[in-house]
Amino acid sequence: MRVDAERNRGKRDRMLVTPEGLALPLTVASRGSRAGALLLDLTFIVIGTVVFLLTLAFLGLSIFNVGDSPSGPIEIVLVVIILLLFLARYGYFMAFELGPRGATPGKRLLGIRVAARPSNYEGGGQLTAEMVIARNLVRDVEVFLPLFFMLGGGEQAGVAGLAAFVWLAVFVLFPFFNKDALRAGDLVAGTWVVESRVAKLKEAMSLAPDRRADYRFGPEELSVYGEHELQVLENVLRQGQADAQRDVALAITRKIGWQLGAGDEREFLEAFYAALRGHLESGMRFGRRKRDKHS
Repeated sequence: MRVDAERNRGKRDRMLVTPEGLALPLTVASRGSRAGALLLDLTFIVIGTVVFLLTLAFLGLSIFNVGDSPSGPIEIVLVVIILLLFLARYGYFMAFELGPRGATPGKRLLGIRVAARPSNYEGGGQLTAEMVIARNLVRDVEVFLPLFFMLGGGEQAGVAGLAAFVWLAVFVLFPFFNKDALRAGDLVAGTWVVESRVAKLKEAMSLAPDRRADYRFGPEELSVYGEHELQVLENVLRQGQADAQRDVALAITRKIGWQLGAGDEREFLEAFYAALRGHLESGMRFGRRKRDKHS
């Protein structure tokens, strides 16, 4: 079983080439982990909705006691409830996937995240708001609309109900017909879901020893990169692959005009990471944010 698992994992291994020409290994998330993450997220949404409605009921504002002609404060409560349900359905996924981790709680629990596919790296390789919005809006067409139609009257609809079932089946099975397990939303948005390494750095960034006594970086050298490059560097350090660290160290030293001795890559990268993070955090405290090297 373990051999089969390793073989299946190997089939999902990919090599990602960044705009700087760095080859970074990653693993495409399995279809099972993606389905599990969606079920977890939907469970969290349902639980949150139930808790919210029970809280309203406890406060005497239950929507289940509303008559046919609600008026006054009850109408306001209904509008607020509808708005919050809308935000729960759409805002939940978008808010979390637009965050720095690019993952909802369900994805984080299963160790996966959303990322931009290599074909979209001409624009800097970052997961953009447009991508996240597109992939989540398409989910309605893929799953929710045909599912709601089937549950809300598909049996009486005859041919229309059968068409809704076929429509749902096509989109549900879509990830099984491409090697990267992409759903239609990923194809439209230019995204994919990859495994997020659970390994941690030996020390938290904020607590790591300050190696700038050995490696001193000036503002000009630190200003060439932004938050996106910092995340790429963190991934390289987490993965701990010597070849990737060597390539990244060479790219950075070439960019800032340094020369690095053989075998010093890890120490240099840790020092540069700590210095770059401190530089970016200092800028953010003064309202200056640098999202990537292009900004």
